[in-house]
Amino acid sequence: MLWLAQLGSLVGTWMQTVGAQWLLVDQPAASTLVALVQTANMSPVFFLALPAGVFADVFDRRRLLIAVQTGSLVVAAVLATLTAAGGVTPALLLAFTFLLGCGQTLTMPAWQALIPELVPRSQLPAASALGGISMNLARAVGPAVAGLLIASVDVAAVFALNALSFGFLVLALATWRRRPVEPDDLPERFGSALVAGGRYIRHSRVVRRILLRSLLYVVPGTVVWALLALVASRRLGLGPGGYGLLLAALGVGAVAGAFTLPRLRVRTSTNGIVLLASLVYAVALVVVALVVNPAAVTVVLFAAGAAWLAVMASLNATMQLFLPGWVRARGLSTYQIVFVGGQGLAALAWGLLAEQFGLQAVFLAAAGLMLAGAASLRWWPLHDTEGLDRSPAMYWPEPHLDFEPEPDDGPVLVTVTYRVPEERVPRFLEAMDLVRRSRQRTGASRWDLYRDGADRRQFVETFMVPSWAEHLRQHGERLTGTDQVIEERAIALADGTPQVQHLFSVPPRS
Repeated sequence: MLWLAQLGSLVGTWMQTVGAQWLLVDQPAASTLVALVQTANMSPVFFLALPAGVFADVFDRRRLLIAVQTGSLVVAAVLATLTAAGGVTPALLLAFTFLLGCGQTLTMPAWQALIPELVPRSQLPAASALGGISMNLARAVGPAVAGLLIASVDVAAVFALNALSFGFLVLALATWRRRPVEPDDLPERFGSALVAGGRYIRHSRVVRRILLRSLLYVVPGTVVWALLALVASRRLGLGPGGYGLLLAALGVGAVAGAFTLPRLRVRTSTNGIVLLASLVYAVALVVVALVVNPAAVTVVLFAAGAAWLAVMASLNATMQLFLPGWVRARGLSTYQIVFVGGQGLAALAWGLLAEQFGLQAVFLAAAGLMLAGAASLRWWPLHDTEGLDRSPAMYWPEPHLDFEPEPDDGPVLVTVTYRVPEERVPRFLEAMDLVRRSRQRTGASRWDLYRDGADRRQFVETFMVPSWAEHLRQHGERLTGTDQVIEERAIALADGTPQVQHLFSVPPRS
């Protein structure tokens, strides 16, 4: 039910995009204005995506989605009314597009974070591909329907159907009975939750590499979504119906790609999928740049859609599988900033370059960038996440204190003392480097390792946590099975059980 409702909403969103772009194709500086539709729709990620991730991790995700979709319904309905009355200017159209983009930005982290509640972990890659199918089915159906409506009625009808699609999603969410979620004994505040999410991303090499690969793919790939309306009207001589069919070819290709993706996963790695898809997409960009036959362009756009889906579904599934539950929405919001925000800025850049150098030149330049990104896999491959245990692991013993600190007391300095035989020191230091990253991902704002000057076998690990509540979250929810394996490897190289102390700052006397 939720998938079908989301599909309907995405169809409406693509109809909205096509309608907005077609309203601008006859305006002065049309290349820039048409590209700005994508920019206005995607730019909210730069200032709303991280807060959206915090909201989705801290508040009830179902209620958050209902509120956001209701607001989007109102915005879309007002835009449809103004368009029907003939009162929409390019500036006003871009402003409403921006507001609808705000709704999409607030929706995506909460929606993505709900998926693990709906399917078992083993089915997350398939669920991610299914999400890609809905997006690309919408890309196939939405533009085609929009083109027919624009030709037979007007753009206002397109905007009105988009408003209706938000209503269906609100209804589906309202009737869904979500499994009750246990209330958090130590609910995170907005500021500390935002900092904790940023700290996790900063100290996770796997997440950073996924973000890099996404950026290297979407920047050149976005040229198609940004400028295809101009390719259809100027290079191929097509009307709105023809433009809708070109976008439909991309969408149908993506759906076909989703069905072939499981076979690709069996035969090659995620890095292999990214490499193959990048090469296919680069060839498609060259054909769009050099060929003026609509049938040939339609065929290569079908292949480009399959390549786009293969990369996006693979990266999204890898991110979903790797992120632990406590920071999943915040991590996905960062992915959203790179994926959607990269498209928004790239769309504007490609539009400005097309005004200066022409459509053919920018499509060839994008093909060159896509090939360069594929070549960079040799030096910046995606990290292998197979076999990593991302389930919560509460293996730290309860701290024994002589007093009961308040949750906001801090900072707290935790010290762990190890005794390591001399012959194991090199391996211990190597193991502690992984421990450092684990501590910093889960809450430590500072980490150090010291060696006792009077006893070469004694090492003292120290890490600072901003508050006692933050440290209790490390004990209760933030550590995973992988963190446990990392820590046990280091402990196994020491003699005996490490000694742990919790030190609280003492304010100076006035």
